[in-house]
Amino acid sequence: MQIHRLIDRALKATSVQPGTLVVERAYGMLEVHHDDKGQVLAAGNAILEQIGVAESDRMQPRVVSNTVIRSIEPYHAMILDKIRFGQMIKPGQSLFIMETEPAAYAALAANEAEKAADIELVDVLTFGAFGRLYLAGTESEIDSAAQAATAAIAGIKGVEAKSGER
Repeated sequence: MQIHRLIDRALKATSVQPGTLVVERAYGMLEVHHDDKGQVLAAGNAILEQIGVAESDRMQPRVVSNTVIRSIEPYHAMILDKIRFGQMIKPGQSLFIMETEPAAYAALAANEAEKAADIELVDVLTFGAFGRLYLAGTESEIDSAAQAATAAIAGIKGVEAKSGER
């Protein structure tokens, strides 16, 4: 239940607004928003201070898996559209699926992919043991998006997890 103390700290220390709060024993998530990036960074710093760690203490994120499926079949598109929370994938589009650890880095990967290519965000799961990102688009746009998403995760520095910590 520590996450409730953390959101309280962030809201009292800044003028951010909560976007999402997922309460899980080990893999919860808190998301805050503000037009001023400085407010978001200040909220993050308040949270880190509350739990007694620095940003440099974060676990090194990694891409657990990624795959591109070219020219998706209609039934595959149908089943994905049934579970999605974003845009629909259309038959014939290419699909990029990425898993990240920690999960929240799937949001960073999605953001960088959307900046790099004209793609559809089909779904992004940012909490749990692993994050998952589903993107759809033309073959060339998906290739660009996949490259940007992968580079975004590779560009984050952190502490290597010890065996058994992942």
